[in-house]
Amino acid sequence: MYEYFCAFIVGIVEGFTEYIPVSSTGHMIIIGHMLGFEGILADLFDVFIQLGAILSVLVVYHNKFTFILNTHHWFRKKGPSVFNLCISMFPACLMGLIFHDFIKNYLFSPTTVIVGLILGGIFMIFAEKIRKGRAFTVTKVDKITTKQAFIIGLFQCLSLWPGFSRSGSTIAGSLLLGISRKAGADFTFIMAVPLMFLACFYDLLKVIGSLSFSDLGVLAVGFATAFVVAYISILWFLKFLNTSTLTGFAVYRFLVAAFALVYFW
Repeated sequence: MYEYFCAFIVGIVEGFTEYIPVSSTGHMIIIGHMLGFEGILADLFDVFIQLGAILSVLVVYHNKFTFILNTHHWFRKKGPSVFNLCISMFPACLMGLIFHDFIKNYLFSPTTVIVGLILGGIFMIFAEKIRKGRAFTVTKVDKITTKQAFIIGLFQCLSLWPGFSRSGSTIAGSLLLGISRKAGADFTFIMAVPLMFLACFYDLLKVIGSLSFSDLGVLAVGFATAFVVAYISILWFLKFLNTSTLTGFAVYRFLVAAFALVYFW
């Protein structure tokens, strides 16, 4: 029963933090350590609950994905087309493949997460200060160019460091490009689907042999919890960005880093 409890708690944490700029990976590592939910089952569980979070994006943006998958729109040079998504995914995919084992073996620890939380928060505050008082040149996701999509993809590479946050790095990077927070978030979430699916599939191939029938219940609880919570989290966050900045999330990251520092040391 304790494993089901952990699945529920970790599913909530994953669902809530996956798409807001606070680093889901960082929170998962910290919560996993606190609950003692680690090892092979935890690694397999992380993959399945991320798939639940991915599904929530497909539901929220189902109209966009229907448009994107239409073969007539694959090579559009504006917005989240198949072409632009591939361009934006390439940097992180390449870096992830090259450094995958190094990241998994050396960067998944409370210490590295604390560093990532702090640096990511500083980057978000920096982007907000640079953009303050300036008008956005792009306010809708359909206006993002191929060049901007590629540069957003470069910013996404920062999220390979646990604690930095995918949405934090890409939305802050979008601000530096003159793209509104909402448009940057829309592109980030849509871009995350194929990238996260590929990453999950890659990780799943490495641990699927460890799956047993008795694990299915725990995985199902985590998957369903992450899906529901992520769906609610995305809708809330998109509304939040219409009227607010990223600074509050940066402050929250500093507080989490301070808590983790005290808790683990």
